[in-house]
Amino acid sequence: MTWQWIGLAVFSLTLLPAGVALLTGHVPQRLHSRLAPMRPRGLFLLAVYTVVPLNAVPRLAGASPSIILAATGLGALVMLAGCITAIVTAQRATETTR
Repeated sequence: MTWQWIGLAVFSLTLLPAGVALLTGHVPQRLHSRLAPMRPRGLFLLAVYTVVPLNAVPRLAGASPSIILAATGLGALVMLAGCITAIVTAQRATETTR
C-alpha cells in the first residue's frame, strides 16, 4: 500500500503539472522549438498520468478484484490512446520539417 501512495504522489507532482503546462502552452520560450507540437504532447503526458489514479485508487480503496481489473484495463486503453497520439504527432512533425 505504501508504494501505491508513493507512486500516486510522485506522478501527481511530476506528470500532472508538466502535462497541464504543455496543454495550455505555458512553457518557457527556449523550449518552444523542442516541444513544437505542445498540445498533443500535453495530452500524452496527461494520458500517462491518468493510468496512475486508475490503477492506484481502487486498490487503495479496497475495491473488489473485478473493479481493480476493469480500472486497470481502462487505464491501459487510455495509455494506448496517449501513445498513439504521441506517435502520430511525431510522424507529422517530422513530415513537416522535411
